[in-house]
Parts: sequence; structure tokens; C-alpha cells
Amino acid sequence: MSKKKVPKVQMTMDGLNRLLRQYQGQGVLMIDQEGEILQANTFFLDASGYSADELLGSPISQVIRITDSLQHIYARYFEANMSMEQWEEQPKAFIQARDGRILSHYYSMIEFMQGNRTVYIFLLEDQTEPLQLNLLQQFSDAFLKDVNLGVILIDLNYALIDISDMACRVLGLERSSILNQSMEKVFEAVPIQHQLVQKTILDGMVVRNHAVSWMNDQERYELLLDSNVLKDNQGQIVGAYLIFKDVTNLRSLEEMVQRSDRLAMIGQIAAGTAHEIRNPLTSIKGFLQVLRRTFEVRGMNKEQGYTEVMLTEINRINELVSEFLLLSKPKHVIYEQTDVSLVLREILPIINNEAILYKVHLQYEAAYHLPLVIADQELLKQVFLNLCKNGIEAMVDGGILTITEKLDLEERKVSIEIHDTGPGIPVFVIDKIFDPFFTTKDSGTGLGLSVCQRIIHDMGGSIRVASKGFGTTFTVSIPYS
Repeated sequence: MSKKKVPKVQMTMDGLNRLLRQYQGQGVLMIDQEGEILQANTFFLDASGYSADELLGSPISQVIRITDSLQHIYARYFEANMSMEQWEEQPKAFIQARDGRILSHYYSMIEFMQGNRTVYIFLLEDQTEPLQLNLLQQFSDAFLKDVNLGVILIDLNYALIDISDMACRVLGLERSSILNQSMEKVFEAVPIQHQLVQKTILDGMVVRNHAVSWMNDQERYELLLDSNVLKDNQGQIVGAYLIFKDVTNLRSLEEMVQRSDRLAMIGQIAAGTAHEIRNPLTSIKGFLQVLRRTFEVRGMNKEQGYTEVMLTEINRINELVSEFLLLSKPKHVIYEQTDVSLVLREILPIINNEAILYKVHLQYEAAYHLPLVIADQELLKQVFLNLCKNGIEAMVDGGILTITEKLDLEERKVSIEIHDTGPGIPVFVIDKIFDPFFTTKDSGTGLGLSVCQRIIHDMGGSIRVASKGFGTTFTVSIPYS
């Protein structure tokens, strides 16, 4: 037996205004059959934080999330001629306030005709404290703002419903401009395969402790992700969430420990074999020097040239063995109170001469009255010379090498920045430059930066590198007492 349709009431503008005044203590929206907002009363605007211009002409889904489709709601209310008392549970809407808050509210609807079109009044039921967050929602709001986790909530339409402050900071997003936007639009600048959130999340694909690298303004973050779907009381999927934590520092510590272990192993090998290598080399070098002198006396210039080449190569082997020995804990190190500025000024002439050969301009920015650090002066010179030489050689067409002294009062460290204007270090290489034997030079041994890092670490300091595609900066930091 079919139900009798309720006749639609014609309403003039005067009648509409009287109706709106009647419900002025409630949130009221007028919408058309397609869900486009035609009018909103002052109460709703004040409670939600939107202006009339922002709402008029917008779809109702922009500000109100309801637990059913509009077409289904229209049918249940009007086509089936159901009254509110016949609902098993009074329907509830979730209002997306302009500042990102989610406000829950019971609602009802009125249908009428305005001219030849059907229009609906959407009423938010009056309460003692209208549109107030309940305790759980207040906790959720505080959680998203304060927790040191990245949190992303999406609905069934793959739209961003909410995001935590930490997630915005790490991902480089502005919260107000991305809420209610499709996740495809949020990450439109990122290739699909590298997007942090995949659409398969809504299919129930659960992720636990998934490691991901993310680049934001040339700064790399190491993240661990968890994700899952959200279900209602009937077990239906209503959305999904993604939570991640920043483990960049932990990963850096793990890499540092691994690198330190490799250096220690190489150092042990070097310490045990260096003398065994040097003893025969000393004998060979001595006899070659005798031969060179003999060839010189007898005028055998061709043979003399051969001996000079061999002696040069033996000296290279000796230098390599010396670098090996420095990978083990340096012997006869003298740690004493050291003026870093004085150390730099003593080697500036050497650095400047090297810079002139490569048509590089040297700039030295001093910081006066730096506190003393505990260090070995000679080893510090070796570190600064090595880093400056690397920077100069990176600028094949000339450039500027800048040495800057800085004092970090918060961390209680003296820092020396060595910046070049060369081509920079590629992202896929920068993590490997401190590894033993890794080098981009044709004649390099790949031990220079490893030795520098070992020297500074033994002094309780650190070496950091930053490269943004144009130029590279090495920062040597040593604590002061």
C-alpha cells in the first residue's frame, strides 16, 4: 500500500523571513534540492565562524557532514511521509567550523516550495549551550593541536577532515587552506606513488610501522606510519586515519653508530697492518733514492725519471697509510684549552693560497671573544684545512668560500661554518659522504671526511652538512665549558 505524499507548501519571501525569525535561537540553513546553500541565519554564522559570502552558493557538504546522503534523507523525511518520532534515533549532523573544530548537533528539516523549486530549511535543534563540544571532542581538539604526532583524518570521499599541527609542520602544509579538500589536491605536487596517503587506505589496508622518507623545503624527515579505517556502530567504514611520528633523530643516531662501528673496524685493521706496510716501503724508498742518485751521476735521465715516478707513488702510499692510522684513535693527542679563532687565523694564509689557485675569493667572518674549547690544535687545523680544500675544489669555475665563526649560547657550542658556492651535493649522495672510501673525486681516497668526523667526535663535537642544490655548508660544532 503506497503512502500518501505530503503536499509542498508555497512560501513567499515574507513568510520565509518570519520563519527564520521564529527559529532565530537555532542554527538555520536554507538549501536547494542539490544541497547548495541559499541562506544562513546569524546564529549559524556566529556559531560556525563563517561569513555569509563564504557559505552562499557553496555545497552543504562543505560545512555539514551528515550520517546519510541528502537524497536518502529527503526520501525518509518527505517521500515516505515519516515524522521525527518514527526515526529510530534522531539524526545528527557534524558541523565543520571555520577554525577546524567539529561540532555535533541534532537536526530536523522543513520542505516547502519557493516559486517552482523545492527548498529545504535545515534546523539545528536548540540546546542550552548550542553547538558546544562535548568532552570527547574537546579532547580530540586538544590532541590534534598539542600531541607530537602527525594525525590525518579523511572521510569516505577521500577528503581531508582534520590534521594535526605537527603534521602540517612536517609536511609543509597550511591547515586552513587544505581542510575539506580532496587528498589528491592536498598532495597534487607529489607523484602518486610518493604521496603519504594512498586511496587504498579506505579499502581497509592496515599499515603498521611503515618507514617513509619525506622532503620538506630541502629538509628530510624519517617517518614511521600507522593507518587504519574508522567504522560506525554498524561496522560500516566511515573514514580512515593516518598517524606518523618523526624518527629522524633516531635514524641519524643509528647511522652514526653504524658509521662509528665501521670506522672502528677499519681503524683496528689499519693499526695492525700500517707498520707492516711501512717497513718494506721504507726499504724500497731508500734503494730507489740510491738508484736515482746513481742515474743522475751517470746522466741516465730516462731511468732517473722512472725512479722519481716510483718515489712519488710510494709517498702517496705513505699518505694513505697515515690516513688509515688516523681512523683508529689518534695517538699522542694533546687536549687543551684552545682558541678556535687563533687556530683559524694561523691557517688562513694556507687556505687563501689554495683559493687563489682556483680563482676563489675567501671571506672570513670572525666572532670576537669566543670561549675556549678543549681540543687538539693540530688536529683542528687538519679538519679545517680538509673542509676548506674540499669546498675550494668543488668550485671549478671560481666562487666564494666563506668561513664564519658563531657562538651558540643555548647549546653551549662554538661553531665554524664553511660555505662554498659550488654546485652542491646531490640528495642521494649526501648521506654517504662520511662513509669510509666513498668519494666523488677521481683521485680521492674517500677517507678525508671520515677522518675529520672521527677527530671532531673524539672532541665531543659534531660535523653537519647542508646542501640545497646550490652550495654546501659544513658546520663544525665543539662544546665549550
